[in-house]
Amino acid sequence: MFIQWTLLISCTTLISAASISERIVGGQPANISEVPWQALLRVGDWDCGAVIYSDQILLTAAHCIASKDTTRYYVRVGSSNASKGGQVAKIKRIVVHEQYADEVWHNDIAVLQLQTRLRMGGSVQAIPLADRAPEGGSPALVSGWGDTEVGNPETLRKAEVHIVDRETFRMYFWNLSADKIAATSPGISACIGDSGGPLVSDGKLVGIASHIYGSCAHSPYPNVYANVAQLKPWIMNTIKTLS
Repeated sequence: MFIQWTLLISCTTLISAASISERIVGGQPANISEVPWQALLRVGDWDCGAVIYSDQILLTAAHCIASKDTTRYYVRVGSSNASKGGQVAKIKRIVVHEQYADEVWHNDIAVLQLQTRLRMGGSVQAIPLADRAPEGGSPALVSGWGDTEVGNPETLRKAEVHIVDRETFRMYFWNLSADKIAATSPGISACIGDSGGPLVSDGKLVGIASHIYGSCAHSPYPNVYANVAQLKPWIMNTIKTLS
């Protein structure tokens, strides 16, 4: 649906994907087989990313959930195109982190339970959750259908970024907490529409796209992601309640 966007000279502002003409900035086209854990979460004309944890459970950002009405949402997996192909599944239940705080983006994570099970295969695969956040400087892969300055907005894109160490992260953000990690690379950024999508390092899910400051890749600030390792106990406990 949208990625949280903060203007450096004013208050926090949320901007929907429908209101921006750009789309991952500095990335390149990707085939879904390269990131088979990637999913699209759609509500009306708005998109978010999501991540396949199992054949019936997906993860996304809490701020992507504007309503608990599950009939408004569906997910698409197994396709590089945002609007066709692959498998489409409806949502049975949504669980947003009970301590999610949208003013400061704490605990920006939600669990989605599907009505039906996905058909797993080469282009539809689960990804394991990280047990610890990567060291600063570690390479990571971000993907999604979010805003970029070039290319077809329906086409999946990917980009390599690098994890920001905690000391540098603290220099940029006053509201740093253990449930957040940051990643960046010059000229590369997740953007509007990439919210809820995966940040992957060493074959494991380390982050869920949460928010950015400024104008995507043109901002000096790194992108912020929900720290999957820190939130893993909540994720696992939540999944147990859905069994």
